[in-house]
Amino acid sequence: MTEAVVLGRVGVDLTPQAPRTSLASAASFVRAVGGYAGNVSVGLARLGVSTAIVSAVGDDGHGDHVETALAAEGIDVRGLVRRPHAKTQVAFFEAWPPETFPVTFHRDRPAPETRFVSAELDEKLLISAPLVLVSGALLAEEPSRTTVLDVLAARRRMAGPATTTILDLDWRPTLWPDAAAAPGVIAVAIRLADIALGSDDEFAAHRLDPAATRRLGPRIVALKHGAGGSTVMTDDGTWTVEAIRVEVVCGLGAGDAFAAAFAAGLLSGLDAAASLTRANAAGAIVASRLLCSVAMPTGEEISALLETRSPAARTLA
Repeated sequence: MTEAVVLGRVGVDLTPQAPRTSLASAASFVRAVGGYAGNVSVGLARLGVSTAIVSAVGDDGHGDHVETALAAEGIDVRGLVRRPHAKTQVAFFEAWPPETFPVTFHRDRPAPETRFVSAELDEKLLISAPLVLVSGALLAEEPSRTTVLDVLAARRRMAGPATTTILDLDWRPTLWPDAAAAPGVIAVAIRLADIALGSDDEFAAHRLDPAATRRLGPRIVALKHGAGGSTVMTDDGTWTVEAIRVEVVCGLGAGDAFAAAFAAGLLSGLDAAASLTRANAAGAIVASRLLCSVAMPTGEEISALLETRSPAARTLA
């Protein structure tokens, strides 16, 4: 049975083989599956979660690579739509650790995943799956905006103790034709989610106060503070864990690793605080590696890191 479904963009990442190499001077590149749905679905699969992806790629060689690589991770790719005459997203990125990781997107406009209509989706799977993670970037334009909001609304109508919907803000302003419209659109979506997840900057970009967000609908808010660690807010309290110090190589996939591990923790029966601790560690592991999807850790790797460098935690009133 499918335990988790991930909705979002997927494509390929291309980066110079060594950090601190510019695109202008690079003689060769390494490739891996990228994009929110690609990274998070791999992260979940490596943590033992039966995962399906819902996204779209072009009918090209990069699309072939995405489908083959995801299937090799054990991910259900039946929801990966192939768009004739479209190009798969390609993201070129540079790694200038510890803090600078510029990304250059090469995307069709409209991009493959932004063209989703309800008829292309497995409605039964999306409504009944125990956990669904949705990228806020899918709300950037029509028709995917309405399609995704309809999915969120249907899951809210069917909500029960066995179903959870996570809205990851996944803020990429360059993907929005009208970035100024984002706060209003996200405000609608967040009222339909059980969990809201994002960085401090992402909440600020959407003019959302994290503590107040829980009064809008989500029962859990998970916050990523980067080098400042992470926080989770629930009805039972607020917990913050410090970041695990690692030698940063590339920070781009750390947030997606956090989302995957947090979701996997909840699915396995861990409470929000324990899930946060594992998510925090997963993000640290990926930040210490160059690529994103292929850097996603296993459960054993997360446990091993926590055994040697468990972050300090504190409970806030």
